[in-house]
Order: sequence, then structure tokens, then C-alpha cells
Amino acid sequence: MASPADQRLLDLLEKWLTSLELHTKYSSLDDDSYWKIQPWIEHQRPSRWILDLAKQKAIALKSQVEERISQGDAKFSESLELMIFLANLVGAEHIERFIPMAETQNERTPTRLESTASEPEDSITGTREMPKIFAGKPQQEPPPESSALIARVERKPKTAGKAPPKTDEPAAPAQTTHEQVVADALRLVQWGRKWFELPELIARMAGRPPLAEVRRILKENKSAIDEKAGKN
Repeated sequence: MASPADQRLLDLLEKWLTSLELHTKYSSLDDDSYWKIQPWIEHQRPSRWILDLAKQKAIALKSQVEERISQGDAKFSESLELMIFLANLVGAEHIERFIPMAETQNERTPTRLESTASEPEDSITGTREMPKIFAGKPQQEPPPESSALIARVERKPKTAGKAPPKTDEPAAPAQTTHEQVVADALRLVQWGRKWFELPELIARMAGRPPLAEVRRILKENKSAIDEKAGKN
């Protein structure tokens, strides 16, 4: 019989899968329609392969949870809840690209999309239009509390293009881009990420170089990273 923790986890996985199905449907929309279809919080629009991978992993995890429930393992779901909490509390750093929650009841119909353009912004509750991702980002709004299990780490505000404030105290030398990428790769490998996943994951982090540069740095430092991670 499913424990309360089992049921909470199954409910969360179902919610994620429903959201991913909606995202898959939205993947065929143009940018303007996508940003209007849901009252999104700030995010980078997920690509189709990310959606497919997330759905595959969610289905696999749901299968494992159901298998553990049938075996009478009462601790498995509780352990996953703790891991979710800790990963968001102390594990995530500078992650800006994620798949936001899409909910059926918040979806706007094509008719609603057309009327939105003519309505004053203040008359639309919680459905402020967001611009295209490369045309400038909207003001940050606090994300809704979608689950008691998730405690998303507040992302640091961007300061791109602005000089850091002067201070009387000597500032510690900033970590170089090269060191950042190597440190990110070491951490991700230790968390169980595959090597081929690293360039894409690191390039998404705030303040990191473009994908091509990340790949070059990783290629040059693969042996050192594997050695530090205990892979050799």
C-alpha cells in the first residue's frame, strides 16, 4: 500500500508528466504564441530534445517508484523527497534554463491570445506578455509555489554590462572562466552526469562561455577532470 510519501511523489510525477505533455504540444508554436499560451515565469524556452529527455526520465522514475511500492519499500519515496529538497537547496548553482510548470487550467485558447493583444496589461491577472527570449527579458516575478517538495534556489541577479561597485576592501580575484568550467564539470561528473552531457549543461549556466568554448575547455582538461573525479 502506498505511503503518504509515495502518494506525494506519484502526484508530483503525474503533474510533471502532464506539464511535459503540454510543453510538447507547445513546441510547434511560434515564439509570440508560446509566450502568451501560459502565464510563464521567466525562463528560456526548452527545446524539443530536452522535453523528450525529461519525459523519458520522469516515466522511468515513476516506474521505479511503483516497483518499490509493490515491494513494500517505505523509505524509497522519503529518500527521494529529501534528495529533491537538498538538490534544490544546496546543489543547484546558476541554473537558468529549466522547464516551467504548464497547467491545463492556465492555458489560453487562440481566441484569448488574440484578445490579449488589445487588452490593457493591468486588466490581465497574472498573464503578463513576455517578449521573445533574445529580445530582452521581462521583469522578474516570484514563481508560484507549485509543490511543497520543491525549493528552487533564487537565482542571482544579472549584472552584465555594469561595472562592479567600488569598495575600500581589497576584492578577491574573480575565478577565471577556465576554472569555472572545470569546476562545473568536476561537480557534474561527481553527481553522475555523463561526459557528453557536460558542454550543454555548463553552457546554460549564468556567466559561462558559449557552447563551443565550453567544449574546447572540457576537451583540453578531460584527463584532469576524470582524475579528480576518481574516474581513472
